[in-house]
Amino acid sequence: MRPLPTRFDSFAEKGVDFSQAYTPNPTCMPARVSMFTGRYCQSHCVRTNHNAADAVYTEDLLDVLKQQGYTTALCGKNHSHHKVEEFDFHEVNGHLGVEDRQHLSQSEQKLDDYLKTLKFIDSQEPSPGDVSDQLPYRNVSSALKFVDEVKETGKPFFAWVSFAEPHNPYQVCEPYFSMFPPHLLPPLSTGPENLEGKGPRYTWIRGIWEKVLGTEIEQRINRDRSNYLGMLRLIDDQFKRLIEGLEHRNLLDNTLVLFISDHGDFMGEYGLVRKGPDLSDVLTHIPMIWLGPGIAKQGRVGANFVNIVDILPTLCDYLGVHTPFGVQGKSLRPLLENTAYDPKEYEVAYSETGFGGLYWDEEDNLTPQEEKACHLWETFDCLNTWTQCGQVRMLRKGDYKIQVDMVGTGYLYNLNDDPMEVNNLWDVQTYQAIKADLLTELTAAMLRATDPIPAPRNRYRTKLHPKGFWFDKEFHASDPGVKQVPER
Repeated sequence: MRPLPTRFDSFAEKGVDFSQAYTPNPTCMPARVSMFTGRYCQSHCVRTNHNAADAVYTEDLLDVLKQQGYTTALCGKNHSHHKVEEFDFHEVNGHLGVEDRQHLSQSEQKLDDYLKTLKFIDSQEPSPGDVSDQLPYRNVSSALKFVDEVKETGKPFFAWVSFAEPHNPYQVCEPYFSMFPPHLLPPLSTGPENLEGKGPRYTWIRGIWEKVLGTEIEQRINRDRSNYLGMLRLIDDQFKRLIEGLEHRNLLDNTLVLFISDHGDFMGEYGLVRKGPDLSDVLTHIPMIWLGPGIAKQGRVGANFVNIVDILPTLCDYLGVHTPFGVQGKSLRPLLENTAYDPKEYEVAYSETGFGGLYWDEEDNLTPQEEKACHLWETFDCLNTWTQCGQVRMLRKGDYKIQVDMVGTGYLYNLNDDPMEVNNLWDVQTYQAIKADLLTELTAAMLRATDPIPAPRNRYRTKLHPKGFWFDKEFHASDPGVKQVPER
């Protein structure tokens, strides 16, 4: 099956498409809080999908934009630390339909009702209704409605057009349901036979999926892959509709557009779907495309590593305002404008996962049913006590990637030769020098990600580069005074 050309290809060619972009955490809420705060999850403290109230930061993206007079909108999925009412405009949905008081047509309500029957897993048939009933279409309609309203005021605007898809429940309407037939999909790179070297959490979650999906697990996963590709194509078409909507309103030339994802999906690799344990590249490696005034037309670039935490300091750089205290990302403006920069600033990618404690296993006195990870083996929450416990850190530098957990279990991969991370080089003698270098880099990255909050309240000054850089030898700071961070 030949790949279809995508709308994103033409969009990316006009701006900057980072091929080495990473999420700070391959989990919805931690990644989204990092996007707003510019902070890693161990610092902002939202380490799971259940900790929105625990977010720690001084000011975030929404605060900065409001201080600069921007009108703000949320169109789609929230799943962040913000309440929807904090946005000036909001039309919100989750993965199972609307979550506020939007007026729904009969066909939209039919789709929302159908989504709730899928047990958060998948659909083996086309979803009811047509494209206009699907949530991404509604999200773009909401965004264009907001743009039309705010355009009349003349105020600058920020719209978070947040597609819940592609995500389980894997479903899509025609023509997308039939666009990528399961029997014509390319073969997977890995399967269950590759799990043993990935650690016990991988084999555990595969065992759960075998119980939930049953004897037809391989056919179900292949149908899920088909649905997933259909969902991607649907989003591709709706993103094109959004961009054309801005262009039609003469707004594209003075609007900064950023397309990202919060995380990836196993999508059949290792015999798994959705998310789960650790920091595989299929979960942490994400798209990131920038287009807008001042951004050089570079297309796909791959020499530098960038991260979701870099979004806030980049936008502060473009707005000409100070980056809030506690932000841990750095400005990408030199990369976006193709100006001089120290390549060491963007030399590594770093990600985190884990809410703490020891690893749980099947010998412990806790079952998935008691934990509410599954119900009657008909449903399964892949982000659970077993897959999210402990602490795991990952760093990528060049072609190599290292992962280490809190008890010293390590993995080292050459992603050029082994992109699916099957051959662990941790104990291979000829790679010990590379391992030592990556362990040093990982330690340094973890130290840079140490939270500067709370600041010392007396005498000590915190020296921070205004763009978040660490290796600018020409930077010499003026006395910023003692930083007093008010309690939130």
